[in-house]
Amino acid sequence: RLSAIREFTAFGSGFRIAMRDLEIRGAGDILGSQQHGHMEAVGYDLYLKLLSDAISEEKGEKVIHLTECQVDLQIGAHIPEDYITSLTQRVDIYKKMACVTTNEDYLDMMDELIDRFGEPPLAVKGLIDVAMIRNSAAAHGISEVSQRGNAILLYPETLDMEATMQMIQRMKGRVLLNAGKKPYLSIKLRTGQKAIELIQEVFGILDQREETT
Repeated sequence: RLSAIREFTAFGSGFRIAMRDLEIRGAGDILGSQQHGHMEAVGYDLYLKLLSDAISEEKGEKVIHLTECQVDLQIGAHIPEDYITSLTQRVDIYKKMACVTTNEDYLDMMDELIDRFGEPPLAVKGLIDVAMIRNSAAAHGISEVSQRGNAILLYPETLDMEATMQMIQRMKGRVLLNAGKKPYLSIKLRTGQKAIELIQEVFGILDQREETT
């Protein structure tokens, strides 16, 4: 709570402090006298998302469901307890990392970590990388990113053949398409290339294609 008060000092911050307090303590049902309801069961962020979707549906508005991406890579990605000892602070940092989507967000997150806790270990940097991959993949309609040996597997929700052909042309001999029941692209790592670097290369190709279409 003290951290929230320090963070929100501008005019009108009282409401934001109250919302942060809800995150810390939890809350009861929106309608009813129970101290703890569905919010406690599903978590604060997901509860607000579900509530927002339900309100939009009642108002007759179209609800946009974004792709949720699962990332499974052979890299360390966690916050060690000896780096951030407070459980509350670790949870808060986990939530902030989940929102990292751009290089600017990445640099801001790194600056905050260094300022508050010192130079982050590799596992923490890996966690930020995974968050960026998850959000970027979801934006490109990719539901799963995984690593199998020296290959990265990408599972798109909808197979875009034009984007696939462009990737095959740009990454000659490294891309294989499995068009089975659950289509996926298998992309080989170059010698000495890290998984994060390959995935960033793929997203760069996809971004360039979107800019030209």
